[in-house]
Formats: sequence, C-alpha cells, structure tokens
Amino acid sequence: MDGETHLWLIRHAPVDGPRGVIHAPDAPADLGDAATFAALQARLPASAFAVCSPARRTRETAARLGLAAAEDDAFREQDFGDWTGRRHCEIERELGAAAYRAFWQSPGTNGPPGGESFADQIARARAGLARLPEGNVVLVVHSGTIRAVLAIALDLAPELALRFVIDPLSLTRIDRLENAWRVVAVNDR
Repeated sequence: MDGETHLWLIRHAPVDGPRGVIHAPDAPADLGDAATFAALQARLPASAFAVCSPARRTRETAARLGLAAAEDDAFREQDFGDWTGRRHCEIERELGAAAYRAFWQSPGTNGPPGGESFADQIARARAGLARLPEGNVVLVVHSGTIRAVLAIALDLAPELALRFVIDPLSLTRIDRLENAWRVVAVNDR
C-alpha cells in the first residue's frame, strides 16, 4: 500500500435514549436497524484493523458490525464537561440566551465548563491518527471525531469542520497518503 492508510470512519448507531441531550459515554446504541447494519458491514474491507472510542455506543456498534475493535481514548467524543447529560434548552435557560449564543459564536474554540473545545478534540484525534497502521482501518466513532479527522485532512479551522453533517451509521472514507490526504466520501449512506 506504499505507506497509505485507508480510513473507514463510521458514526455509531443512534443513541437509544431521549433526543436533544448531550449524552454521556455510557449511553447505549439503538442496534435495531438490521438492514442498515448489513449494508454497511458488506461495504467494509475484510481483515481491517478496527478501532472504536471507549463509549458504550461505539463499542456496541462495532460489535454489531462484527468488528473486534480496540478502544482508543484519542477517538472519543468531545468532552462537554458540566453539560453532559443535559438538554440544550436547560443549558440555555441556566446561562441566559445571550451567554448561550456567545458560546456558539465560536464553538470550535470555546469549551463548555469542565470540558474541552473542539480544537482540543482535533489535537487528540491527530495524536490517535499518528498511531494507526498502514492499510485498511475501520474507526467506529462519533460525529465530532469524524469532523475532527476531516479538519485534519482538509486543514480546516475548527469552526469550518463543524459544518459537516455526519449521520448515525454513515460512512466517511479518507485516505492518509504518504504526504497528503484524499477525501473519498463524507456521510455516505
């Protein structure tokens, strides 16, 4: 493969829980969409090195895809600190509309109280990517993690990478070449 790494980034299955919540790492996945899982599994390369974040939903998604994925903390979702487990509307009421909007005017570099910024997540993902082997690598991760890898591959500012839509159980394909990156597909269903 001449030093190339072919990344197969899969966003985990939807969270089996209420919508509008910043879910904690122990939130379970809804694994009920058998047709989507089968179609996605058929597209993955055989004998690929597999990695997932330590979150329950990524571990469950990887297992449902038949992957024996190693957990790597570098690929976990952004840490939302004190906001974890809460609804956005609750946070807005607590902070006030102006303060809440001020946070989201620079969401790439602002960090929630007790958490990390998206820029911090990008740095963490960069360190994780550096450890990945050549060949085919399947990563079962989070939308933020996939956006972070896109920011690295495309040399994007954090705020620009946050514009990507990454749906549950979608596939994003990125190749790390010897001296460059190639984006093959984003949010493919």
